[in-house]
Amino acid sequence: MQNIFGNVTLPQSLNRYGNLTAGGPTSFITNILRLLIVLAGVYGVFNLVLAGYAFMSAGDDPKKVAGAWAKIWQTLLGLAVSAGAFVLAAIFGKLIFDDYGALLRLRVFGPN
Repeated sequence: MQNIFGNVTLPQSLNRYGNLTAGGPTSFITNILRLLIVLAGVYGVFNLVLAGYAFMSAGDDPKKVAGAWAKIWQTLLGLAVSAGAFVLAAIFGKLIFDDYGALLRLRVFGPN
């Protein structure tokens, strides 16, 4: 049977994602998820540094100290929840699949 659409080649910028019908979009989405996780971590550290600076420069103003401490606490809690999600994923991966990294390998499944 002849292909009615002809042969379509990938643009040069998309070659690293492979064939678009065999994992290309899934690789792209996986890379986007990894980027978002890294950006969340960088944002958390940046927010923690800014909150620490606000705490140090608050002086004797109790409102500024309380606000800076709340921001520090919320940032640390957010980072702990994010790290805890990875720990739980590793534990459940070991329990279900007998592999700690089974749920930590970011994969988006698509048509093969």
